[in-house]
Amino acid sequence: MRVNWLGRCLAVLLLPLLAACSTRGIPAPSGTGEQAAARELLQRSAEAHGLNAWRGVNDISLSYTGEWAGLASRVQPVLVDAGYRQSTEERLLLGTTPLIAQHHEGPRGSKQVVRTPQTVRVHYDGLPDTQAERLAAAALVADGYRLFLTAPFHFLNGNLHLETGPDEMVDERLCATIIAVRRPGHGFSDEDRYQLFIDRTDYRLRRLRFSMEGLDSTRGAIAEVDFLEHREIAGVVWPVRFFERLRKPIPGLAVHSWWLTGLDVNRGLQAGEIEGPRFSGKAAPPAQGLVSP
Repeated sequence: MRVNWLGRCLAVLLLPLLAACSTRGIPAPSGTGEQAAARELLQRSAEAHGLNAWRGVNDISLSYTGEWAGLASRVQPVLVDAGYRQSTEERLLLGTTPLIAQHHEGPRGSKQVVRTPQTVRVHYDGLPDTQAERLAAAALVADGYRLFLTAPFHFLNGNLHLETGPDEMVDERLCATIIAVRRPGHGFSDEDRYQLFIDRTDYRLRRLRFSMEGLDSTRGAIAEVDFLEHREIAGVVWPVRFFERLRKPIPGLAVHSWWLTGLDVNRGLQAGEIEGPRFSGKAAPPAQGLVSP
């Protein structure tokens, strides 16, 4: 029998921490609909991140690399897929028919993921893979990394619910929070809940907390990503350094630290250049390196 996330946590003798997890999630929304104060705060944050310039972005090419925490790789080997996901070239088409493609490289070889709103395709070393858990994990990862890159723009539309939450400190900075519910969520999830932590001084997004309902083995888990550094590129203020940890079921467990090594926009990418088992045409060159501030 496949051991799920909670079973793995018990296996590493962390039951006392699990007992405290109920206080470490995302506040339950008070109702449905959209709260005016939450919409105003979200709009202000989007503007602080360069909303006007963002509206002119049609495609994004980026690259990143990072380090996986050892325990995270052991408790979620399919999701982490550390043998293939060490460095990544990613291409995004925005607009009414969004498309995400990721080319991962690692010590075991290459992995290509193509994600549309309804489907996901995965190739390992050029060969298609149709194993259901791997497809669900790939969809969760692709949607999640778009979310991390493009929030708070991502939340400007499509929310089932939006309300303000309690203020919290993030790295000694006071942050207002917004609780959002989206249906569908990210990956193959029917619904996910999110908490955005917005700096009360400069209105940048400092942290995103989220449920992970799109994969059987992560159902009930809560994770969060901190945005540790931002850089203005093409008029948009992008996060460029990230750190992910768990909130539930293992509070504070480090998961992944990663950083952008390249980002450029509006190459004029076409779907056919990124939706195959490898990048071609304008999508093929690596993302341009980031310029030091």
